[in-house]
Amino acid sequence: MEEIRQPEESALQKTEKPQKSPVREMAEAVLVAVALAFLIRFFLFQPFYIPSGSMEPTLMPLDRIIVSKVNYWFSEPKLGNIIVFRYPVDPSRDFVKRVIAVGGEKVQIRNSQVLVNDKPIPESYLPQGLRMGDFGPVTVPEGQFFVLGDNRNHSEDSRFWGFVPRDNVIGQAVFLYWPFDRLRTLGGA
Repeated sequence: MEEIRQPEESALQKTEKPQKSPVREMAEAVLVAVALAFLIRFFLFQPFYIPSGSMEPTLMPLDRIIVSKVNYWFSEPKLGNIIVFRYPVDPSRDFVKRVIAVGGEKVQIRNSQVLVNDKPIPESYLPQGLRMGDFGPVTVPEGQFFVLGDNRNHSEDSRFWGFVPRDNVIGQAVFLYWPFDRLRTLGGA
C-alpha cells in the first residue's frame, strides 16, 4: 500500500504574512461594505418611500419600495409599469407613477376610461367606480412617457405637467418591503 503524503510547503509558503491589526481588518471590512452598498444603490437597486397618496390603493403613504435600475438597461418602460423618475418641472424631486403610454401613442380619457390609440386599456388596479374628468387626446412624443397616479382624483401627473423624458426615469418599482403585512412584488398592469 502506498502512503499518501501531504505536499511539503515551499519556501515561499513558509514565509509568514505580516499580521494585520484588528483595527485595520475592521476598517477594511467597513470600507468594502460601504463601497458595495454605494455600487448597489447607485447602479442596481435603490430604496424609496412613498410620501403621498397619489398611487393609492397600490402604494400607500409611507410605504417603502425597492426600485430596480437594472430593468431598463436593455428594455424600455411599458404600459402598467410603476416607475420612479425625476419630476420634469423640478428634477430635484422624485415622483412615482404608472406608465400609461409611450412615445408615438395617443392618449385620452373619456367617460372615466383611459384610451390609448382609441382602445380602452385594462386597469384592474383602480378602485371600483372611479370617476375621472375627460382629457386629451394628446400624442406622446418619442422618447417620453405619459404617466398617471392610480389615485386619479388626487394625483398630479402627466395630465397637469406633461410627459416624462426617458432620461428622467430612475427605474422600475419592483418590490414593496414595508410595512411587512403588505410585502409583495410590484408587477405591471
